[in-house]
Amino acid sequence: MSNKNKVAVITGASSGIGEAIARKLSSENYVVVLASRSLEKLKEIQKDLKGESMVVELDVTSTESVSKAFNEISEKYSSIDILINSAGIMPLTYLKNRHLDEWLNTIEVNVKGVLRCIYSALPHMEKQKGGHIVNIASVDGKEIFAGGAVYGASKAAVIELSKAMRMELSPEYNIRVTAIEPGTVETDLRNDITDKELLDDKDYGGDESKLKPENIADAVFYAISQPDSVNVNELLVKPTGKS
Repeated sequence: MSNKNKVAVITGASSGIGEAIARKLSSENYVVVLASRSLEKLKEIQKDLKGESMVVELDVTSTESVSKAFNEISEKYSSIDILINSAGIMPLTYLKNRHLDEWLNTIEVNVKGVLRCIYSALPHMEKQKGGHIVNIASVDGKEIFAGGAVYGASKAAVIELSKAMRMELSPEYNIRVTAIEPGTVETDLRNDITDKELLDDKDYGGDESKLKPENIADAVFYAISQPDSVNVNELLVKPTGKS
């Protein structure tokens, strides 16, 4: 199947990495489904896409919303070939400062949200005996730091989930699974941080080495554009100069 016929569903497509992935895949002739809570932002992005695309409202924290979105997608397209789980939040906090609501919401979005989307996409991929699921994880799932306990745990869960998915889904259904693990990326994720002590301690200055969202989009494209016989299991992508 050529890229032109492949349907790629991208969550968190209204900004940051998700938006960059949507633009990249559209430029490579994929049929792009932009999924997010922010419908108006998605519609603005869609105006710039040259290829076929669809906008769908999807809130990864709601099972009902995810199911409804995938039903809408399946009504329009006969296959869902690629799922890219890009929706995520990063409200870093010190555990001692007890930001429980933020901790729980991090798990709700970064872990449960991924599970909801996988749950809804799997029947389509199982039926067509093929597909590719890309989970956007993080280097923080491997290299933990003070203040990153809950966020790091959520991304570590995604990395381990991806490994188990390959074990279960690839042999029986020919479903490929890739975990992309970015280092620091120039996005607005750090706007989620409300822990004042952590913000005072951490140096998030403008001279910090950062990746562009487009760098992660390129990594995603590399993984999904390989032959069906090749599964890129993991891609760890860091800015030059960071070990």
